[in-house]
Amino acid sequence: NLQSAETEEKQSRMAALLERLHAKHNASRPWQETCKVVRQAMEKRGVMNAAGHQLLLNCLETLQRALKVSSLPSMTDRLESIARQNMLGSHLSPSGTECYITMDMFYVEVQLDTSGQLVDVKVAHQGESPTSCPELFQHLREKNFEEFSKHLKGLVDLYKLPGDKLATNANTVETILHGSVGLLTARSGGHLVSLQCYVSPYDIFEEGTGTQLNLMDNNVPRSLGVSVSVTIEGTSSVYKLPIAPLITGSHPVDNKGTPSFSTVTNSNCVDLPACFFLKMNQPTPFSLSFIQRMGNATSIPVFETPPILSPLYQLIVQSQLQRLEEGSSQPPPPHNMHFYSVLPDQQHCYFLNGDAPVQDGRSLQGALVSKIPFRHPAQVPFLLDIIRHQAAYNTLIGSCVKRTSIKEDSAGLLQFEVCPLTDSSFSVSFQHPVNESLVCVVMEVIDSRQVSCKLYKGVSDALICTDEFITKVVQRCMSIPVTMRAIRRKAETIQADTPALSLIAQTVETMVKNNLPPSGSPTYNMSQQQQPPGTVPPRMVRLSSSDSIGPDITEILSDLPEQTGK
Repeated sequence: NLQSAETEEKQSRMAALLERLHAKHNASRPWQETCKVVRQAMEKRGVMNAAGHQLLLNCLETLQRALKVSSLPSMTDRLESIARQNMLGSHLSPSGTECYITMDMFYVEVQLDTSGQLVDVKVAHQGESPTSCPELFQHLREKNFEEFSKHLKGLVDLYKLPGDKLATNANTVETILHGSVGLLTARSGGHLVSLQCYVSPYDIFEEGTGTQLNLMDNNVPRSLGVSVSVTIEGTSSVYKLPIAPLITGSHPVDNKGTPSFSTVTNSNCVDLPACFFLKMNQPTPFSLSFIQRMGNATSIPVFETPPILSPLYQLIVQSQLQRLEEGSSQPPPPHNMHFYSVLPDQQHCYFLNGDAPVQDGRSLQGALVSKIPFRHPAQVPFLLDIIRHQAAYNTLIGSCVKRTSIKEDSAGLLQFEVCPLTDSSFSVSFQHPVNESLVCVVMEVIDSRQVSCKLYKGVSDALICTDEFITKVVQRCMSIPVTMRAIRRKAETIQADTPALSLIAQTVETMVKNNLPPSGSPTYNMSQQQQPPGTVPPRMVRLSSSDSIGPDITEILSDLPEQTGK
């Protein structure tokens, strides 16, 4: 009986629920109320992936085209839909009778009456007053929305500039790295116009999951990578600044995509105790020579008063540790410029010898830069290239800086020393993977797009890999630990695949012993640790097919498979 009662109660509750659903379904609801509910749901919708978002937009555009435009709401909805199709912004006036379709360089104002009938269509280019446009008025009056959309596309094309996010078919990362002004994000509320100009390979992967971020021009976080905001601030000196657009009418561009600007005159410029600035999204270490290059490019010193200089590597380490500490409750371990990197099959220890003398017996000096002054837009692309160049150098050095702690006497711990050579080059020294000798890789950061690498080793040392192999790895990952791991794994592969290499090393060593260098010349077969006091360190040479190492060895090298040296 108890079981039967429970069954009847469940059936009764189910019947009541069904009755409520039927009542709700049969209740008539005005179409306007349904539209309002859908609009509210769309505004409150959560984050979705790009594919799903685009599919939903396509469905909404199809519905918009199918609806008859016969009222004020339907007309404004159609105009907003056309704006979205052309990647333009749109908004209504408080009265709802003016619809504005906007872009940074122009806007279109559509004036309507309360019944939705067209009153006027005006176009305003930046710095100009809005003027009526008969062609656009005619197309909208005839409800020829397709032609109206084509006119909007033509206006967008008119202002396309290489490097702008609307002007490139390349993906977003390519725009950031190679666009003449990077990825431009328009001013929004209290956020200034920003130019994102550099991201490292690891910036585009989601922290924690390791999945690659799906970056689109409209969803790139402002905090991603290196970016600058464009602003104007007062200064103690007076500078001639433009007060009118320097690009008017047609604007031919050079081979780098930089437009030609109007000549600076007293009619378009004025003397002011102010200056434009590129404000870094976070203080960034710059070498002294790079700071001087930026000042020379603009004829304005980066710092109004001489900055306090510090060893550049210390600044890079401090900056990187601050980034790593964000969101971490643990204090950073003491480092003394020693850092540990744990890789899948290797453990590395890196000593950043930033105090090594580079020029005039001093270490490589630098300072933290927060903002860079300029007074003409033509100077921005060159400044961004310098920022990118320094960011690439900092990324490589910073890749060694980790919060990881490892015991110094851990088995298999590999030791590396990173030492600055110039403001754009450094060396990474380590023990040869096969021989007990010193090996050195010199990395030259030519610019943000190119890193040149050269491997130096003793003449009797076994082959490791080619310069080209190291260069490709570095440019792909921009990480010293990952590159050192690849070098070691490549050396192990070569040794396993080419037994003749050991014969080469033995033969070269025998030749060197039989042809000892003159007294006072550097020795060849001693590692630095094995040298008696007062001797000269072993000579480091690059081995290539053109090196004069004897006919027998040249023949052996030519008989080896081509891939052994890669």
